[in-house]
Amino acid sequence: MSNHGLENAPEDVKLAVDLIYLLESNEIAPQTALRALEMVKKDLERKLAQES
Repeated sequence: MSNHGLENAPEDVKLAVDLIYLLESNEIAPQTALRALEMVKKDLERKLAQES
C-alpha cells in the first residue's frame, strides 16, 4: 500500500503498517515479535479493564 493510500486509512491500519515496517527494518525475528506483541496486548487489555 502506498503512502497516498494510507492517508485515508483507519488509524489502526496506519499503526499496523508502521509496526510492520519497524519490525522488518530492524530485522526482528517473527517469533520474537509475536511474543513482544502478546505482552503489549496483555498490557493494553489490562489498561482497558482498569478503565471500565
